[in-house]
Amino acid sequence: MEVKFTSLSSKAISPAPLKALSSEAESLSFPSSEPKKQQQQLPLRIIPGDYGLPSFGAIKDRLEYFYSDGGRNEFFRSRQQKYKSTIFRANMPPGPFVASDPKVIVLLDGKSFPVLFDLTKVEKKDLFTGTYMPSTNLTGGYRILSYLDPSEPKHEKLKHLIFFLLKSRSNNIIPQFHSNYTDLFDSLDRELSKNGKASFSGNDQTAFTFLCRAFYGTDPKDTSLGSDGPSLVQKWVLFNLSPELSLGLPKFIEDPILHTFRLPSIFVKSDYKRLYDFFYGSAGFVLEEAERQGISRDEACHNILFATCFNTFGGVKIFFPALMKWIGGPGNKELHSRLAQEIRSAVKSNGGEVTIATMEEMLLMKSVVYETFRIDPPVPLQYAKAKQDMVIENHENSFQVKKGEMLFGFQPFATKDPKIFERAEEFVGDRFLGEEGEKLLKYVLWSNGPETESPSVRNKQCPGKDFVVLVSRLLVVEMFLRYDSFEVEATKSALGYDVNFISLAKATS
Repeated sequence: MEVKFTSLSSKAISPAPLKALSSEAESLSFPSSEPKKQQQQLPLRIIPGDYGLPSFGAIKDRLEYFYSDGGRNEFFRSRQQKYKSTIFRANMPPGPFVASDPKVIVLLDGKSFPVLFDLTKVEKKDLFTGTYMPSTNLTGGYRILSYLDPSEPKHEKLKHLIFFLLKSRSNNIIPQFHSNYTDLFDSLDRELSKNGKASFSGNDQTAFTFLCRAFYGTDPKDTSLGSDGPSLVQKWVLFNLSPELSLGLPKFIEDPILHTFRLPSIFVKSDYKRLYDFFYGSAGFVLEEAERQGISRDEACHNILFATCFNTFGGVKIFFPALMKWIGGPGNKELHSRLAQEIRSAVKSNGGEVTIATMEEMLLMKSVVYETFRIDPPVPLQYAKAKQDMVIENHENSFQVKKGEMLFGFQPFATKDPKIFERAEEFVGDRFLGEEGEKLLKYVLWSNGPETESPSVRNKQCPGKDFVVLVSRLLVVEMFLRYDSFEVEATKSALGYDVNFISLAKATS
């Protein structure tokens, strides 16, 4: 079957961020964290837990978070069991001497979690990375869009700029994805044939090249950046996120270096400058639009670099291996057969074209992507600060929160809430099929908001939310147009998974 990968033309249905991105976007209403007046309030309970002695308590919690048996999952699970509550007090890394105040109220259930998105009750200023903010020396001296609260004037302008970029280049996404990932799959076939297994690590270079060609019309290999982009980004991200990462080094080496003091930005300055020069030279049309909106070209360039490299590339680097892990795990052959049949049938009935409209017909494929976002969200940690006294609820109790207290949600627990999802710990590919399945989408929260809502200039939902969903769907479509089935081995890494393909069965029909 000849397959065409077309642009997002009038034949296609544009996803939300690629259309209607205007200042008229309405504020979103999120599920309330408080009981409705006509409902009886759940029993009021004092928030359990404590912060321990100043500094010492934070260091103790940090060491348990990173280095106890079971890692951070056990850190939260053990406290949930100890306090018999999904809401409790704890210290979050990094603590001394990077973060001045590590104290948070932890939210682990799907009912309380949405308060983190309710901007009538919380603010998001400088909370993108949690209880600390990386030095602005890592971002050209600017507070980037991700760190701005929607109440700040620049938030609207900068988010509009990202929407402009997505909309302006929408016709390039599907063709460029097909071109770049066809090359990756060709290399996987060759490597598997030669070595008996094939690493998915080439996804990093492929994703970076795809994003640069799709968004800016430039192949980095044709510039002075060459093929260094992914490694430069990874090093720069490490300097941003080191206080909350573990690289698997011995505790007595890693904790003082990564979690106790900030890595000096001077060591990544020249690497960042190479990235900046690439985007400044490639994104002229975006920088011109920025000037029309009253944003300097310099500030705009730092923001689109961050949006492309940290937010989008970082998300794809983490999520694509997760997709392969969950779909390609053992025992999924029946799921593969259903996906291949659905995807190929939809493409064939639409004249051999892969468009947004074609993919909308692939209900199982869409469910599989949503299920991966649910079970393995690429952004697991989310923060907000209470801007008023309020009451929040989990399934059993209500709790009083004071103005100024920090709220922290650990999403992998909230999106596996057994009171919301049946077989919550299992990967169920068809979970979101049908009317009842669609009702569960409001509990898929990876994008800093419910999957049923859309990003706007008035909220903090990821501006590229639907772009990431689109390319994730494209990856699954590409896989099952090319292969009948595949199997992978996956191991945890500092940022997601290392994935190796151990079989790739070519399509037979």
